[in-house]
Amino acid sequence: MMAPKVTRLANGFTVASLAMPGVETAAVALNADVGARHESEAENGLAHLFEHMVFKGTRSRSARAIAEAIEDVGGSLNAWTSRDSTVFHARILGADLPLAVELVGELVMDPRFDEDDLVKERDVVLSEIGEALETPDDLVFDNLQAVAFPGQALGRPILGTAISLAGLDRPALLRWRDGQYRGPGLVLAAAGQVDHEQLVKQAEAMFGALPHEAHAEPEPALWGGGLLSDGKHGEQLHVALAFSGPDAKAPGYYAAQLFATALGGGMSSRLFQELREERGLAYSVSASHSPHSDIGVLSLYFASRPKDGPTALALLREVAQATAQTLNTAELARAKAQIKASILMGLESCGGQSDWLGRSILTFGRILPPAEAVAAIEAATLEDVRSIGMDMLATAPALAAVGPKADRLAA
Repeated sequence: MMAPKVTRLANGFTVASLAMPGVETAAVALNADVGARHESEAENGLAHLFEHMVFKGTRSRSARAIAEAIEDVGGSLNAWTSRDSTVFHARILGADLPLAVELVGELVMDPRFDEDDLVKERDVVLSEIGEALETPDDLVFDNLQAVAFPGQALGRPILGTAISLAGLDRPALLRWRDGQYRGPGLVLAAAGQVDHEQLVKQAEAMFGALPHEAHAEPEPALWGGGLLSDGKHGEQLHVALAFSGPDAKAPGYYAAQLFATALGGGMSSRLFQELREERGLAYSVSASHSPHSDIGVLSLYFASRPKDGPTALALLREVAQATAQTLNTAELARAKAQIKASILMGLESCGGQSDWLGRSILTFGRILPPAEAVAAIEAATLEDVRSIGMDMLATAPALAAVGPKADRLAA
């Protein structure tokens, strides 16, 4: 495989590509380092609403015309919003990559933001919020985020609320685009059958006039902790427990990933074996470590019968502490193999490579070679992983519970 290429335009906008010989397709994504955590309280849901609204039409294409343009050539076009970033991405045959870049650029640079469309799309998002509120295993993680980061944008739901959505209008959408979408925080990343020089030329024409000043930084994350329980939902009890961890640039990041994987990353993990296989206390059980731009979150989750909740939670805590104290070499080797396989398997597709390029540059300011990530994983020692596990578990716990008898659990 060829080496990736990177070009920075005069306004700070970054173009990255990786040519993959023998591949007939391409993937391209516009990665923006702006998401829900950049919103004020009154703007909650604006990043996600913006992502929705750009697909409702531009000044030269209707929503239907956008869909037909990409699907006429067998491609796909979509987007997603997180708390730290927003990504607009397309898959396409290699010969049609210029069309995909044109469409992605047009969505962000030339949206129509019709008032009638905004009314309808608010209703669509309200339906999405309603669905999330009726899905306990989604709701519990929104609640977990709220208790982990109380009173902060990082703790508010990505979708917003019915109250906040009602205050979001066309001027707010335009202010969001003009204030947040700026050259230094954007990366156009493509992989597959791609010509870098052509990609740069297209990017310059579409994005070269964006401001060279970066957008304002979000407020720093402040870890909270405590309990948020909701006993209104369903017959199952869903419980999520979280601790503060390292962000993706921190020295302990890969050790934290390894600890979470060994603890609850698969069917061989300690949590799965203890809570489900040995005790039958839960059907779903897992652990993960998720990084934001300046903090990480170690999350432990299970779903159980309400009567088993207190026992399952106590065992969850016990297993987590025991893992930090007694993790063994075989478990560490297994966790390393799982994470390396996840990275390398993901990079076998155009979409995986494009995503890696964009995320690397937004996170590190450079393309992180996969071999460097693998080497960092391999370099983590048993002591490193045990130590970061103990450090994370020593932070104030955040606990969210949704379902019957949720209020009987203690943080």
